[in-house]
Amino acid sequence: MVQVLPAIIPESYDDLKDKMSIVSGLTPLVQIDICDGKFVPSKGWPYIGDGENDFEKILKEEEGFPLWQEMDFEVDLMVKNPETEAEKWIKAGAKAIVLHYESSPKILDLVKKLRKDYGYSEDSVAGIEIGLAIDIETTNSVIDEFLKEEANGKVLIDFIQFMGIRKIGYQGQEFDGETILKISDLREKYPEIVISVDGGVNFDNYKDLVKAGANKLISGSAIYESENIAEAIKEMQS
Repeated sequence: MVQVLPAIIPESYDDLKDKMSIVSGLTPLVQIDICDGKFVPSKGWPYIGDGENDFEKILKEEEGFPLWQEMDFEVDLMVKNPETEAEKWIKAGAKAIVLHYESSPKILDLVKKLRKDYGYSEDSVAGIEIGLAIDIETTNSVIDEFLKEEANGKVLIDFIQFMGIRKIGYQGQEFDGETILKISDLREKYPEIVISVDGGVNFDNYKDLVKAGANKLISGSAIYESENIAEAIKEMQS
């Protein structure tokens, strides 16, 4: 079955809680897009309003992450220099971290450090899943160094996330068909890797994405703006 994750770009802490509540019980996992207004033009929680105070309370364990007892979350770090932010989100309880290849020249070093410090999710409850996101303009060849087998017999990342839109950090944009070609190319080269797609995923293209080789779909507007969210998620999964 294809994994379908509702995507949330939180405008505030309350907005995050509301949108997580809407899909609670319908999915075990959501993706939260973290936009700093530097790596991407848009800015969202916790970089706006009193968001940093809310996030600090979570890091200090003065308050739990929204719905932490009911569902897991992964974070898509659309931030500049994620070296300073990734571990904060692991501490906040993220099940997975998505790092954008273009966000820092030190992404490979960061992935290796996170693996050394936190390990793999299948090895312990403290382990973390790591995804590598690449833009449409970035060649697939950059992925190779992240999928080389390490001394432990494993590769550094758990999944690749292709961006389906050219202007990341905004929901509701038109999907770019070049992404399908990139998915097909990677699936042929790496038959076992989990391939995720984020940006522009909707009911007009999700079948083509799966056919090309995607097995994880991230969708925001198509899910949240549907008349029946539960049915929308089930349709994509099937």
